[in-house]
Amino acid sequence: MKFKNTTPRQLALLTALVISVMEVVILMILRLVFDLEQSGVILLLLFVLTFVVSYIIVLWVIRRFIFRKIKLIYKNIRDFRVGKINKATDREVDVDSNVFGDVEEEVKEWTELKQREIDELRTLENYRREFIGNVSHELKTPVFNIQGYIHTLIDGGVHDPAINEKYLHRAAQNIDRLITIVKDLEVITRLESGELILEKQTFDIHGLVEEVFEDLELMAAEKEITLKFKDGAANRFMVYADKDAIRTVMMNLISNSLKYGREGRKTSIGFYDMDHHVLIEVSDKGIGIEQKHLRHLFDRFYRVDKSRSRNEGGSGLGLAIVKHILEAHNEPINVRSTPGVGTTFGFTLPKEGQ
Repeated sequence: MKFKNTTPRQLALLTALVISVMEVVILMILRLVFDLEQSGVILLLLFVLTFVVSYIIVLWVIRRFIFRKIKLIYKNIRDFRVGKINKATDREVDVDSNVFGDVEEEVKEWTELKQREIDELRTLENYRREFIGNVSHELKTPVFNIQGYIHTLIDGGVHDPAINEKYLHRAAQNIDRLITIVKDLEVITRLESGELILEKQTFDIHGLVEEVFEDLELMAAEKEITLKFKDGAANRFMVYADKDAIRTVMMNLISNSLKYGREGRKTSIGFYDMDHHVLIEVSDKGIGIEQKHLRHLFDRFYRVDKSRSRNEGGSGLGLAIVKHILEAHNEPINVRSTPGVGTTFGFTLPKEGQ
């Protein structure tokens, strides 16, 4: 029997038995060495008496100096883990319970719990530090740009027709970028804190994408990229989701395809029937993304091509927002990409009535 599976009462019995046997063995050795006359009855009585006395003493010692302290540790750990509300339902710990094994398991579980909490706190701390650094970095560029343009105008550039209007226009562009970053930060904060309440409704996903196409028509024309539906995507699928949130998803995915697409190519939207769900795919014929970047693609402020991304004016939060919105719908998003060929983002939405 392993010690950790032994109850305090069993431990006292085992200890008393060992003491009694050792005493009898010692007396028998003395009897043989010194040729003492002792009957077997006396030895048996002595064994029983020693066993009883030893058991009582050992059990008292365990109760008084060991068991009470172990019991206190055990109860404190359980109270901490299950909470005061469930304290009344905790089973009573007594000398016939496997308190040694229970305490070992409780301490082990408690230690693992604390280690996980420490690891989570470290992860959150690193996450917070990286987030603050990323926000500072993203805000620094447009702020410094605005500062440079304004100071140039103040120092006399405002009277120079060759630069005054151009610098004001550039300052306005950087202000727009700041506003975009702040708005996206507000959105992602709401998403991560769980404050976003989905207002689900039934709507035509094909019609929603057509509206997004209209909103991005000018941007697509500037990039000389064609927005179109894939063959077979003319079906009108009715889905059940938060329409405004899914509009944000489609705006981010399609505008991304325009930013990183190549002139003269196209961005295609496909719909695929998956019984109870509809698979929506956004595909482009752009520059593509290397495999090593794919797992970080939905991280906040992650940019595959940092210089090009900032020139395009994005906040670096678009794909992170997409991921959070779809997670709020309990739907995954996946991406596949081949450098030089293009990228496809795909996600599913439940059909009407599902």
